[in-house]
Amino acid sequence: MTTTTNQISSLPYQSLNFAQKHSLFSEHWQAKVIAEMNDYQFKLVKLLGDFIWHDHLDTDETFIVLEGQLRIDFPDGQVFVNPGEMFVVPKGLKHKPFAEHEVKLLLIEPKGVRNTGHEGGERTAANDVWI
Repeated sequence: MTTTTNQISSLPYQSLNFAQKHSLFSEHWQAKVIAEMNDYQFKLVKLLGDFIWHDHLDTDETFIVLEGQLRIDFPDGQVFVNPGEMFVVPKGLKHKPFAEHEVKLLLIEPKGVRNTGHEGGERTAANDVWI
């Protein structure tokens, strides 16, 4: 008879608290990974001011607002996302997030997605920064 050990069951069970994790950093536009599921990452980020126009050619991007109001501009309009709401930007759609006042949000996207898409530049954040 062979016994197998489930490695997952030996880990402590602990929920993640978004407010506690947000308190660990202050910079804006620099997403921090808090969890992974399959090939997707859950990232917390603080936004303030204007971002750059960009797109993600290979993936959708999910914005879940926890605090504040996020505006996402598109070439032909805009959407406002309030606390407790989410919006999915379809892959390939040019968009530009904007936060008049600080916004705290949860991003869900595949591992390795660059925040500035293929645009690059000084606003490009490092990937796989965990808190």
